[in-house]
Amino acid sequence: MPLVNSKELFEKAYKEGYAIGAFNCNNMEIVQAITEAAKECNSPVILQVSAGARKYAKPVYLKKMVEAAVEDTGLPIVLHLDHGADFEICKDCIDGGFTSVMIDCSSKPFEENIAITRKVVEYAHAHKPYVTVEAELGTLAGIEDEVKVEHGAESYTNPDQVEEFVKRTGVDSLAIAIGTSHGAYKFRPEQCTRDPKTGVLLPPPLRFDILEEVSKRLPGFPIVLHGSSSVNQEYVKIINEHGGALKDAVGVPEDQLRQAARMAVCKINIDSDLRLAMTAGIREHFEAHPDHFDPRQYIGDGRAYVKQLVKHKITDVLGSNDKI
Repeated sequence: MPLVNSKELFEKAYKEGYAIGAFNCNNMEIVQAITEAAKECNSPVILQVSAGARKYAKPVYLKKMVEAAVEDTGLPIVLHLDHGADFEICKDCIDGGFTSVMIDCSSKPFEENIAITRKVVEYAHAHKPYVTVEAELGTLAGIEDEVKVEHGAESYTNPDQVEEFVKRTGVDSLAIAIGTSHGAYKFRPEQCTRDPKTGVLLPPPLRFDILEEVSKRLPGFPIVLHGSSSVNQEYVKIINEHGGALKDAVGVPEDQLRQAARMAVCKINIDSDLRLAMTAGIREHFEAHPDHFDPRQYIGDGRAYVKQLVKHKITDVLGSNDKI
């Protein structure tokens, strides 16, 4: 099976009330962990590449690793560009064999966002085979590689703009801002309440009213959530118990993500949770085996935690298990 685009996968996800996980990948072990988990769960999957991953591993290496995962698993896998900054980067990925791209001009004025997005869509849709395009309205706070938006500078998606944006650009899916955020520190402490028993910060709820209104304006149209890692406290605890210093790291509650997946959200992005799982496994390994120096040993433990995490996300959060 070759790499696929997201069009038919999203149509099925929308009709059946689940979301497909879009997991960021940077190296071989993360690709293996994600796709092995998806295979065991019989789930479609999106492997996405950020600007940071392109710099770290080079697009050609990442594409070949994802193609190897397709050959190994036989899964329908989308290779997606995450947060493409301009037309040139999107074009480079399309020409290089990516099956889906995101053009992110959400920080630009509305008309400029439309113009650049439309240019990417025209190029992607004319490509053989057809490449799907995601765009964004509204901006998320937080940090993800080269995407940096200060807390307080983010903006929710305006439902009054979504119909015009989709019609004039021709995009295949739309990322909206309803309160998710990039990175492991998604919310400032003053935005949250604190659990009196555990001391863990409890984040504010997502703006489901915005999601519902967007869904009414765009019936049947696939919506995307960025910044949707839940910052699993189990992994945070392991990291901190083995030399880490993650204080007040908090993410989006998984029950809220599951609710979004039952609605119009067909793609949920997960990156920080993978990093935390990998780091937890490696830190734990180093403390238990201070004499080890073989990367296959400690990265292998990190990979096992990432696989465990992805299986949990697929079955308990996304609902995409047994959907192939």
